[in-house]
Amino acid sequence: MASVQPTQRPPPLFAKFLRLDNPIRSLTVAFWLWKILLYIVVNLCPGPGYDTSTSLLSYVDSTATGNSESLSGPLKFARWDSIYFLDIAEKGYTFEQQWAFGYPKILGLFVSGIRLSGGVTGPASTAMIGVAISHVTHYLSVLALYQLSANIFGHATATQHLICFLSAALHIISPAGAFLSAPYGEPIVSFLNMTGFYLYSSSLIAERNGSTRLRDFRVLTAAVLFAVATLVRSNGLLSGFLFAYDAVVLVWKTVTRGPTVHNTVRLAVIVLGGCIVASSVVIPQILAYRIYCLAESDARPWCEWTVPSIYGWVQSHYW
Repeated sequence: MASVQPTQRPPPLFAKFLRLDNPIRSLTVAFWLWKILLYIVVNLCPGPGYDTSTSLLSYVDSTATGNSESLSGPLKFARWDSIYFLDIAEKGYTFEQQWAFGYPKILGLFVSGIRLSGGVTGPASTAMIGVAISHVTHYLSVLALYQLSANIFGHATATQHLICFLSAALHIISPAGAFLSAPYGEPIVSFLNMTGFYLYSSSLIAERNGSTRLRDFRVLTAAVLFAVATLVRSNGLLSGFLFAYDAVVLVWKTVTRGPTVHNTVRLAVIVLGGCIVASSVVIPQILAYRIYCLAESDARPWCEWTVPSIYGWVQSHYW
């Protein structure tokens, strides 16, 4: 009598997509499934909830156009600080306290591009642009984190592949939740920092392979990304500690072992990279000083500080 073979159950549908042998595709599928779920949950939340700040944007738009905006779609993501971001992106920095926010500079560039191309702007369209930017940059930061993990942990074995995949997958379901979908600066900073760290770690690999020009290019590109991240959110400046650490190490090697051409060139590149990151803090302060301390007849109190800082004044005086 022939033995009856047990019926093999087909693998779950998601198993066809979430496979470690194609991590980029798997992360892409997982990312957009998660984003679709978040979008549905946010838009199905009934009423304005305990936060009615979005209605301020709706009021401004309705008084300007005669039509009341329905609080749905991207406007559902416009909460708390994002109403400041959307307003500044459309109108520019009109009040001193608005200088506390750097993200609207980036969002405003896209809004200006829409206007130049003849498109219509307003709270709803600006919110849509912000939501789109957040989705794209969050997705790119997931891919950058996967590549960064591969540089740090390696990707030769199945265990290393799994570590890289899990690190990126966990960033998809970050505790930041809907804030990584809303018109906020965090997704952009995440993308810029992750990519900057990836390039910085790749520069070390290039150095081990003897490619010094590629190493220096990656270091300086990482510095530019960290500088832009700092413009968006000032805590991006912390990424500059990479340059400070390497500079100290190279100075110590020079003092203890004597100067070499290799170390001198690398130190010069590291110092230049650190200056690029620091410039993202200094330049906005110079611009603000020219506006409020030189152009104004009645200079603001912070102009008399030993180290004038509009950011420090806004934080202490307004917030």
